Amino acid sequence: MSNVFEPIPAEVRRERILAMVLEQEFVRVADLSTAFGISDVTARADLDALEGRNMLRRVRGGAMAVGNRLREEPSFEEALSTSAIEKALIGEAAAALVNDGESITLDVGTTTTFIARALAARTELAEVVVFTNGLNIALELESAIPRLTVVLTGGTLRRLQHSLVDPLAHHVFDRINTCTVFLGCNGVHPEAGITNINLPEAEMKQRMLRATAQRIVVADGSKVGQIQLAAVAPISEVDLLITGPSADPHALAALRERGLRIQVVGS
Repeated sequence: MSNVFEPIPAEVRRERILAMVLEQEFVRVADLSTAFGISDVTARADLDALEGRNMLRRVRGGAMAVGNRLREEPSFEEALSTSAIEKALIGEAAAALVNDGESITLDVGTTTTFIARALAARTELAEVVVFTNGLNIALELESAIPRLTVVLTGGTLRRLQHSLVDPLAHHVFDRINTCTVFLGCNGVHPEAGITNINLPEAEMKQRMLRATAQRIVVADGSKVGQIQLAAVAPISEVDLLITGPSADPHALAALRERGLRIQVVGS
């Protein structure tokens, strides 16, 4: 029987290896070889590359986490309570932009979770199709069925964010064209653009942007002016940023100078 899964790109594999190291604090080369179906030589090369970026420390037989990187990517549950009031305001503002009969894409994340909650609360809204790669997003919207049609992408589950990523998750976004995408992120910067903390989700965000007409980024103020590991898109590819009053005004001014339209809620 042939393998239906596509080979994992080296950078995606290394991100997953890093996640294992951060979660377990120590992994062996042999464990990586088994988990990813790669040779010991390739596993060592991946660890060496990650060490070169100061993301882990190589030790005999494997690698271990370094310093405070163990909690570098917070879990969904940890992030949900951070800036919760601001995220709720952003969610309400974003949900207010959706009209009857439209198709939208809801990205994974805590801010988009508040969008999902606000959409479900709009009992007058009908015949909206929502595509998402977030398991929790789909569950938030379940109470609004059949007013809303909810389509999950499928794919490989990332535990930290309850997100579905490649392999397989890209097939849906390669075949649709939605009216609007509401995209979450970990960084919005005038020069670096939209960035994210992990590579697999960054790739999915890029696919979402290509599969939609209107591109809206939602990010609480702590993300504005920040740069994270994985590039998603330049500012020129975003139509609107919805953020909160905690955003650095100097960063907002620099983003506006780049031509980005910004809506600050709760200010």
